[in-house]
Amino acid sequence: MLRYFIAVYKSYFKGENNMKKLWLTLGSAIVIGGGLFGYSMYEKHGKIIPYFEQLSKDQVSEVADVQPELQKKAHYVGSEQCKKCHEDQFNKWHDSYHSKMIQDVHKDPSAILADFMKLPQDANFKKEDIKYTIGGKFKQRYMMRKDLNGSEDYIVGNYQWNTQLKQWQPWKTTKDWFHDAYEDNNSKVGTSKTCDGCHFTGFMSTQKRVEPSIACEACHGPASEHIQNPKEPNIYKATSFDPKRATEVCLQCHMRNRDKRLEHTSMQNLYGDVRDYPMGYEPGKPLSEYKTKAPFDHNESEEFYADGVGKKNRTQGNEFVQSMMYKHGITCVNCHDPHKLDNTAQKSRGDSTCMQCHSFGSAIGPHQKSIEQHTHHKVGSTGSSCIECHMPRTGKHLPNSPLTVRSHIFRFITPSETKKYNVPNACNNCHEDKTVDWAEEVTAKWGMKEWTQY
Repeated sequence: MLRYFIAVYKSYFKGENNMKKLWLTLGSAIVIGGGLFGYSMYEKHGKIIPYFEQLSKDQVSEVADVQPELQKKAHYVGSEQCKKCHEDQFNKWHDSYHSKMIQDVHKDPSAILADFMKLPQDANFKKEDIKYTIGGKFKQRYMMRKDLNGSEDYIVGNYQWNTQLKQWQPWKTTKDWFHDAYEDNNSKVGTSKTCDGCHFTGFMSTQKRVEPSIACEACHGPASEHIQNPKEPNIYKATSFDPKRATEVCLQCHMRNRDKRLEHTSMQNLYGDVRDYPMGYEPGKPLSEYKTKAPFDHNESEEFYADGVGKKNRTQGNEFVQSMMYKHGITCVNCHDPHKLDNTAQKSRGDSTCMQCHSFGSAIGPHQKSIEQHTHHKVGSTGSSCIECHMPRTGKHLPNSPLTVRSHIFRFITPSETKKYNVPNACNNCHEDKTVDWAEEVTAKWGMKEWTQY
């Protein structure tokens, strides 16, 4: 590099206008030096650059409505309309679990995963009664047509198939926070009150089952105006708006909740009509106006350990809003491709996702010089995995199932918390043959005593 500047210097100063050439030379040096410095900084801190625009946006108030004005008069049209222009995104979505959360068994009988030869005799349904399946990744439930109050509706069978254990298990629709709002009988509780808001696109805001599955408009809002004028700002795109509203697109379903109306009335007054989803919500609208987060009062419940960590599935949002990542504007789509839905508990992309931002030497850590110094484990071992330590498995999809739900609080859950709250920790999740006391002693030797008391 020095030889280059000497050569440039000699060439420029052979002729006239030496002062002008001096300034040109200095300018070139500054540009080149700045470029080299910038490249060096990118190597050190640059992995956060793609998110800079998002992270630097003003975070709007909890009640700000950022849904495009031109979209407010739109109606739902179904994902086939989106496919015409967005075939790549459509195909990724079509291969994802979102497209399969509700499946019509008359169109695809193979959607049924359960072994009906083993269905218990006291089941209130048979295989031929099923219209839709719900889920299938960890468990599968079955919907039967039963109109209620003069409207098309469905009920869920009193047994569900545990896909992890390959066995039938009893299921009560009312075994949840809304148990006092309904008669304790699956056949009396319509899915219009419990499941359909999240599992049928369009139902949440219109009470109409536009499309079975979590399709395009569940995240982008109604698209009738957009397909007519695709160049106009008439569709919600999470990555173009405030991080809070963007995250809430996912939290509309991936956050355990209570019926918003219960803030102003009683369960008894809403008897038979309590909703387990934010009725009326559309992407871009402030979710807090339609949904009350499931309460956490530092006492263990069916949903949470006493330190706020989730015990069940669908608590990602309840945990995430407690994290520093949420507070600094990180959103779900920074880690999950919203169309492909990769990087899941079953198919993780591994540490590469975390290292997009948290590379060694970056301002946001890790602040040690090597993996071994940071984790006290060998490179490539389970103990050196970001997610195994910062997103340990803490929850279950069903009581008898193994731990498969990963925490989204992102802080390290200490063995001391396990002793105090019975919450699983990363150390003993891996070292099952060791005691919590052993894990506490080891982490203490590593200097991991903390001031914070959870």
